[in-house]
Amino acid sequence: MMSSNRRITTTVIQEKKAEGKAITMLTAYDFSMAKFLDGVGIDMLLVGDSLGNVVLGYDSTLPVTMEDMIHHGKAVCRGAKGAMVVVDMPFMSYQVSVEQAVTNAGRIMKETGAQAVKLEGGREIADAIKKIVAAGIPVVGHLGLTPQSVHSLGGFKVQGKEEKGAQRLLDDAKMLEESGAFAVVLECVPALLAQKISQAISIPTIGIGAGVHCDGQVLVINDLLGLYPGFSPKFAKQYASLHSQVAQAVADYKREVEARVFPAAEHSFKISDEVLEKLY
Repeated sequence: MMSSNRRITTTVIQEKKAEGKAITMLTAYDFSMAKFLDGVGIDMLLVGDSLGNVVLGYDSTLPVTMEDMIHHGKAVCRGAKGAMVVVDMPFMSYQVSVEQAVTNAGRIMKETGAQAVKLEGGREIADAIKKIVAAGIPVVGHLGLTPQSVHSLGGFKVQGKEEKGAQRLLDDAKMLEESGAFAVVLECVPALLAQKISQAISIPTIGIGAGVHCDGQVLVINDLLGLYPGFSPKFAKQYASLHSQVAQAVADYKREVEARVFPAAEHSFKISDEVLEKLY
């Protein structure tokens, strides 16, 4: 189904939870992909700081800057006319102080045209979320495996498997709701815990590696499309295997150029013999 011209808003997202309708979210990092996903009718486009890994070639999301997020956020917003665009606040853009958090969230909104920002963390950023929301900026929370905290978490591990950690996630989700977040991403959380959290709060949960009972799902578009051979996170389903198709297309191009088969006559422009004969 193609999207309508209606802009997806926070109200629409929250209504979907109330009506039991699943929310669809995918990452997007550029104009072309944003326009494509928007045209298909995806509800929310996340300009994730995962662009550090999949676009910029970093080993983690930590080196990603505000300038990186704004640059890619602008491009995505130019391509999305119906979907809600959410931009990640990068590492150390909101952790130093509440004032810093509000300033940087405002900068993202002003300079990109996005409809919301996303912050990682629970109780430790509750005050920042309150102030950002008070400034009129919608916020998506992010709990569980939070990549910006990968070192303190001890690596990319499922979160909330033990009682203490599970209770903390549940409590943090409630705190994010109380702070004014309109939705929360749950990443790498046991499915039944994610279900319990989803039932315990009124705001939508969007899962990535958190089971089917979340109110919505998000994936990194590169994982969905199968752009990386030999690598796929456990929670990601490859709906296509574009790496092999792209590799074959490029190999065919290389072969035809080297054999001087491409460009053929139909790919070339003509000039009359009369004009050529007058050249000296």
